[in-house]
Amino acid sequence: MFINHTNHPPGRWSAEQKTAAQFYGEVLDIPFPAVDAKATPEEVAALVEENLKIILSMKPAAVLCQGEFTYTFALVERLKNLGVTVVAATSERVATAEILPDGSTRQVSTFRFVQFREY
Repeated sequence: MFINHTNHPPGRWSAEQKTAAQFYGEVLDIPFPAVDAKATPEEVAALVEENLKIILSMKPAAVLCQGEFTYTFALVERLKNLGVTVVAATSERVATAEILPDGSTRQVSTFRFVQFREY
């Protein structure tokens, strides 16, 4: 099983990303929590423990974990210490810029999935 623990639901992934995830098995979405910017380290740790239990109960082959940095760092460390493979999605950014008639610039960035990279 491949657990997606991000704010990016698998339904919006490219075919390439879905195929890469399926290498690990069925894809299951466990949404990334909303981590309050004012949360204390103890509150973040409690969120980590809550989601760690859920994730471990699924016995994943791998976990995609990306989001708020302090939560992600803590959860990745806990999972790795327990022998769970944890990955991040890598992408290439393709940006196009257009000068609008009023002189302002509109920039559009497209991110193309490349691979999952292990933490």
